[in-house]
Amino acid sequence: MARRLPRRFRDTMKRRLPFALVALACAGPAAAAPELAPLFQDHAVLQRDKPVPVWGRAAPGEHVVVSFAGQRVGATAASDGRWVAVLAPIPASASGSDMTVAGKDSVTVHDLLVGEVWLCSGEANMEFEVDGGGFTYRVENAVAEVAAARYPLVRQFKVARQAAAAPMETARGDWRACSPATVGRFTAVGYFFARDLLARLGVPVGIINCTWSGTPLESWMSPAALAGFPGFSNGHSAPGAAREGDDPWVPSCLFNGMICPLLPYAIRGALWYQGESNVGRAPDYAAQFPALIASWRSHFGDADLPFLWVQLANYAPPGSGKGEQWARLREAQAGALTLPSTGQAVAIDIGEPGSLYPRNKREVGRRLALIAKARVYSIPVDFSGPAFGRAEAGGGAMRVHFLFAGDGLTASGKPLQSFEVAGADRVFHAASAGIDDDAVVARSPAVRLPVAVRYAWSNAPEANLYNGAGLPAAPFRSDDW
Repeated sequence: MARRLPRRFRDTMKRRLPFALVALACAGPAAAAPELAPLFQDHAVLQRDKPVPVWGRAAPGEHVVVSFAGQRVGATAASDGRWVAVLAPIPASASGSDMTVAGKDSVTVHDLLVGEVWLCSGEANMEFEVDGGGFTYRVENAVAEVAAARYPLVRQFKVARQAAAAPMETARGDWRACSPATVGRFTAVGYFFARDLLARLGVPVGIINCTWSGTPLESWMSPAALAGFPGFSNGHSAPGAAREGDDPWVPSCLFNGMICPLLPYAIRGALWYQGESNVGRAPDYAAQFPALIASWRSHFGDADLPFLWVQLANYAPPGSGKGEQWARLREAQAGALTLPSTGQAVAIDIGEPGSLYPRNKREVGRRLALIAKARVYSIPVDFSGPAFGRAEAGGGAMRVHFLFAGDGLTASGKPLQSFEVAGADRVFHAASAGIDDDAVVARSPAVRLPVAVRYAWSNAPEANLYNGAGLPAAPFRSDDW
């Protein structure tokens, strides 16, 4: 017998269902037997403690019943064959269970776990796999990492690349449990993040790997989110070139082809590592990144969906010298921290200045996991390095105060690097800097009366300011010049 959900769950789905219907936008011939959306396959991980939408297709008017974890929830296929049923929140379970969808016929998927599900998206540095895959790169200590990857409760769904001019219904891919035979093709950042969460939470962790290297922010934005940015619509990319068809640079094409088919899958939050393809267009990014976050939250039906990202690592494009384009893109990323339920993992100290694809993805995943533990799971851990608080001029120097100084500031046994000060002429000069309690004092003999200070404000600075937890300070500037 189909069970009626309590009002609070029905109200939740009233917000979710319009986006579920958008995700099922491409109609096709209805099947004679119930079909499940591709995310509901053997070895899937479902989100614990939240309503769980389950959807698919059946014959028009056919009544289907979804049975899982002691629940039986019914739904009737619409005239186009689409149906959506919603399971009430389920506690975590590390024991694989079957899900059955029964109508005129039935289909069963096996070995489903219930735990934490995180969407991992972005471009190359999120796509970067543990053991290379499509890249010629491998994470640090790849051989040992692969051999030790015996975590069957960590699972990945890899979304196949698909760019589309209109919202798509189906995402191709499959769920794989983590093992030495499979982990090589996992997103490295997502894997190390999931492994750390598993160790602390003790529940299964699923990662949805939805990535495409070399793609800009606007490709991942929904048409609705881009409506306020007319220069990025109608098939034109940010540089103004007209693009058509399945070009991944077409605005919204990756949202349509790869994010839309995931809706309204229940997830805990999203991890984002992207921005390299937007360097040089920081003002656009500063406006569009918060719009992307708000849009994804709306489409997933959760206004407070945690959204964590990686700030771009230190990198020096050939011939760029001490250019600032990467610094300005990092600043645009950090601006989104004004949104609630967000967090930024700083990577300014672990990049490889000569490579767009730094290999130390383990530390990136660890820093993201620290943020999730503290901000999402309320675990008392240090999760942020020093962050700019305020700067004061006096005595021929700039005194900088920090948030998240923790147990104190440290320069890792070396003189502080990459501080600059400027006077009223707005010309910055390299500064000597020293730690004074929870502050840094920076001065330069070339600037008698400094009025502004910057730290790590270049493409590939040497950044060595940390707090007592060993987390790096984020680049900053006190001016807005």
